[in-house]
Amino acid sequence: MATLQAATTSTGAIVSDPQAVRELCETYCFGTLNWEVTEEGELTIWGHDDFEVYEARENGLPDYDGGIVTHEFLREVADHLEVDEELDIQTAGFTKCRFPVLAKRYVVRDGEVLHADLSSLEPIDE
Repeated sequence: MATLQAATTSTGAIVSDPQAVRELCETYCFGTLNWEVTEEGELTIWGHDDFEVYEARENGLPDYDGGIVTHEFLREVADHLEVDEELDIQTAGFTKCRFPVLAKRYVVRDGEVLHADLSSLEPIDE
């Protein structure tokens, strides 16, 4: 059985209400990823896993039946970011030498959520 090997890291972004963001993060499961909201209100996410977010069941385990809710989580986080703050979350990984490799990025800023991965190609100008 092949195992995904991935790493996720984020920039730190200052949130307007640290306690509300802590409570928000506690209602979701991030797999083996870690998250922290410091006393100064800086939110960061990191760890050795893919950045996928699930809602948490009452027992704290992920609700896989509900599906991945990463976009919903990030839209909620967007409502709490301070003006001019940006949360940039990046994941890179692989499963053995199989194609394709995993690379994706989420950027939360100015009330919107942006996503990028390796699926789009652009021509190179001469």
